[in-house]
Amino acid sequence: MDCLFCKIVAGEIPATPVYQDDEVFAFRDIHPQAPTHILIIPKRHIASVNDLDAADAALVGKLFLTGKRLAAELGIAESGYRLVMNTNADAGQTVFHIHLHLLGGRTLGWPPG
Repeated sequence: MDCLFCKIVAGEIPATPVYQDDEVFAFRDIHPQAPTHILIIPKRHIASVNDLDAADAALVGKLFLTGKRLAAELGIAESGYRLVMNTNADAGQTVFHIHLHLLGGRTLGWPPG
């Protein structure tokens, strides 16, 4: 498989980790769009939200709970943060391994795109 994020999980490509457990890996985005920009991914490859099924519900919930926990640990929970998951090219997904963006540390505009 030629998945960038799978290679990061395997340690083949370096990343700056901020959290990991048996199912989830979180690391700093190399092209941050905010002072805090963390990518939270499942260690298991899932290409897009369209590839999820009911059995993945707990894992997706864990991604969001990890985002909440990291926002608190990084000091952005009270001021506000954004959790975003893009699906497919027109939505801005460039790496086809689901990932949740945790963005914060500044006022974020709306609409985002």
